[in-house]
Amino acid sequence: MRNMIHGKQEVLQLPSWKIEISHSIRSPIDLVNALSLPLSLLPSIEAAHKEFPIRVPPGYLAKIEKNNIHDPLLMQVLAIDEELKPTEGYDEDPVGDQAAEKTPGLLHKYYGRALLTVTGACGIHCRYCFRRHFDYAASNPAKSHWQKNIQYLNDDPSIFEIILSGGDPLSLDNNKLAKIINDLETIPHLKILRIHSRQPIVAPSRIDQELIQLLTDTRFKCVLVLHCNHPAEIDELTENYVKQLKLANIDVLNQSVLLKGINNTVETLEALSHTLFMAGIQPYYLHTLDKVSGAAHFDVPESEAITLHEKLQKRLPGYLTPRLVREIEGKPYKTSVR
Repeated sequence: MRNMIHGKQEVLQLPSWKIEISHSIRSPIDLVNALSLPLSLLPSIEAAHKEFPIRVPPGYLAKIEKNNIHDPLLMQVLAIDEELKPTEGYDEDPVGDQAAEKTPGLLHKYYGRALLTVTGACGIHCRYCFRRHFDYAASNPAKSHWQKNIQYLNDDPSIFEIILSGGDPLSLDNNKLAKIINDLETIPHLKILRIHSRQPIVAPSRIDQELIQLLTDTRFKCVLVLHCNHPAEIDELTENYVKQLKLANIDVLNQSVLLKGINNTVETLEALSHTLFMAGIQPYYLHTLDKVSGAAHFDVPESEAITLHEKLQKRLPGYLTPRLVREIEGKPYKTSVR
């Protein structure tokens, strides 16, 4: 068992990624002013912000074109009043997380794999997030519930992979992650540690040397699954940090969500796969939208999704073509859409 990471930093000497996240845009007026957006948008933004707060870190903000309400990165984080319209077929638990929760914060949907929602915190608030209504307070695996989770995992020898999710698990500092990983390492049948995170896309400095060392020292085979939807989200800084992960023998995959007005053209999806691969990231899944309340305006009809994917297959080799899938409540696997 490794020791916890003990830095010499004082309380005020925060890691650069924490400083960056602390400077995130968190109010409608600040977002409007920072991006020179029309003031007429404010009432719409403020109404939706009350239901699901805005959060945009400065690094991501810098990639957004000013005075362009159709910028594909802006559209992912801009609160609009369409989110408040109830839509038939959309609800607060679109993928059946509640039914899959075995102990607080531990979801077990698929054979051989279990998922821990280790935090509700996230570096960015994406408006289509399928867990935007998730009750993280009730589903917190930490503190009094943690041993229940460890016991559940211990008792099921079929589980070989543990997934850290949230929120964003890389919102936790390295000491907290080390404690989680140490405890999970005591379960002999766990072999693979998978981390789902958007932090390397929105705040790349989160991939610091302490984190890389932590993932290198563990006995687990580590897989980092990123969430990138548009080629403009990848920059040189992200590429440099991904290279460090690859040098540490950490596999880096990507899953995207097909989003209307953001990436629902074959040209954008093709460019995304190329950009990811050149950055050392393997295209993995292209998800259809999870039908969460507040996100209906992002939906791409299934027929259009299938046509786009067929066109993508004609343009890309198989290793660059992500699988088009959806998650259906109660299904023991991702469902291919075609």
